[in-house]
Amino acid sequence: MTSLPRPATELSADDARRIALRAQGFLGAPDRKSGVRGVLRHLGAVQLDTISVLARSHELIPYARLGAVGRDTVEAAYWTQTHAFEYWSHAACILPVEEWPHFAFRRRAYRSRPHWHHDLPDGAYDQVIKQLRAEGPLTATELGGAKNKGEWWDWSESKIAVERALMYGEVVCTERRSWKRVYDLAERAIPDALLHDDLGDAECLRRLVRLAGEALGVGTRADIADYHRLKGEQFDAVVADSGLVPVTVQGWSKPAWADPKALESAPRGRHRTTLLSPFDSLIWERARTERIFGFTHRLEAYVPKPKRIHGYFAMPLLAGGRLLGRVDPAREGSTLVARQVSLDTPKAVEPMAQALVEAASWVGCDSVRVERVDRPELTAPLTAAVRKRI
Repeated sequence: MTSLPRPATELSADDARRIALRAQGFLGAPDRKSGVRGVLRHLGAVQLDTISVLARSHELIPYARLGAVGRDTVEAAYWTQTHAFEYWSHAACILPVEEWPHFAFRRRAYRSRPHWHHDLPDGAYDQVIKQLRAEGPLTATELGGAKNKGEWWDWSESKIAVERALMYGEVVCTERRSWKRVYDLAERAIPDALLHDDLGDAECLRRLVRLAGEALGVGTRADIADYHRLKGEQFDAVVADSGLVPVTVQGWSKPAWADPKALESAPRGRHRTTLLSPFDSLIWERARTERIFGFTHRLEAYVPKPKRIHGYFAMPLLAGGRLLGRVDPAREGSTLVARQVSLDTPKAVEPMAQALVEAASWVGCDSVRVERVDRPELTAPLTAAVRKRI
């Protein structure tokens, strides 16, 4: 790819792939000066998940783009000095605090139609607000207990109340402590300049569509709407005013839109070689991943073990701007164990070895053990390449 027409309305599949990589922070020099907070602002949403293998997914996201940034540094970047909050976006996500006004449409929708139908006794909601006001940030346990004695979904009254207050926007999740949400009043946690629901629904949607388009670089209606879990008709209502421009992409069967800034120059620079969380926004939408990279990936953590193909938490390998394989990792003491490795080509051996050793060092492991490779003839070369780097 040498140059793009201005305005670029027709893109090759390779153009689209490179634009997407650059937009997501995988092509070109990483912005180390802005660090983790810069990654969060650039992506607009970092998905949270309970699974922790090498690290939790929200830690893997900046690692994949910046390299071995300290894990304590990652947490501090998200949760100190009111830089972020947790809310429902693509899923449960860490969001830049500047995006608080953009989710007014969702808070209003929850207020008019609660997301679930737990019974809540009179006074329970007000009691939670009163307690937070008096005592400051608290977990659900500190508010009176997260669960009753039944199954995991059998929330206590205080947990139901505080989660409802979170959805309404009266309460904010300001951090995770031992993976528990820490709740505080929005009036304390959100800067005054941002603490409002002044934006109408259409303006919220317009801004979120624009931001999603910028984060993706180029995408279809489904790609862009899915970024913050908008409905297709919500996208349709605002895309003409979003600032995104219509494009066609060779090989894509549906219309697409692009960030006009992404079309101003050809994406160039160094590609990251790294392992990706399955919840990374580069690949979290399966149809888009297949369309852009020709790579089919499915999280198998919730698939019965005998039916898994690639493993519990298989992490795709990104190298040279392409997805070349995957590994299901684990940790045993100070050893990173590659329980199952899938390589699409022998050329993936060296990048996989590099990615494994770098990831091991980042999480404090001093050795790597390769257990199984889907192409047995590549086991010895991969093991040798790993040893060379340890």
